[in-house]
Amino acid sequence: MKRHIGVACLMLCVSAMSAMAQDVRITQEINKVSVTLGGSDVIIERNQNQNNRLSSEFTKTSRPCPPFCIQPMSLGQGVQTFGELEVISFLQGDVQSGSGLLIDTRLPEWYDKGSIPGAVNLPFSTLEADNPFRDEILRALGASDSSGTWDFSGAFSLALFCNGPWCEQTAVAVSALLDVGYPAEKLKFYRGGMQSWLLLGLTTTTSAG
Repeated sequence: MKRHIGVACLMLCVSAMSAMAQDVRITQEINKVSVTLGGSDVIIERNQNQNNRLSSEFTKTSRPCPPFCIQPMSLGQGVQTFGELEVISFLQGDVQSGSGLLIDTRLPEWYDKGSIPGAVNLPFSTLEADNPFRDEILRALGASDSSGTWDFSGAFSLALFCNGPWCEQTAVAVSALLDVGYPAEKLKFYRGGMQSWLLLGLTTTTSAG
């Protein structure tokens, strides 16, 4: 009887060690990251349930094109394309220091369902020239037009994303920003968007917190 208990305990210990060895890390060196956003510490990590599967609309592989066409890797000369690690670094650096903003270009109803921690919702359509509030938005992004022309020297660096490589909303937003003179070097494109973020089991937040 004691032998069976001992074997059972050994098996549990080995199982626990295996589970610890198989932790789902962000990279081999990084388990999780902490970012101070709006005065609160936010932990970004990956879902530790190794049996987790996507169950939302992000499981779909095929959507009608147009409008859901595959987007290019680059949205313009000078606009840097980001992956997940670059987004996390951007949060830790530019956003945390107050020099950058992570922009979710989707419509509010999508943003409310869940977004990347620290993301600000700025729907793509609000940046188009025919929006009467467009200039107010540009000023909120740090641009100045006191001289009669737009000055973006004090503007935020922006990393923008939407639903995934098949979503054109970020492309529309970046195009509108470039057209008005926003410097390309201050614009970053997270092409993978929410589909890639969720596929990797990374932390999300809702508008309610």
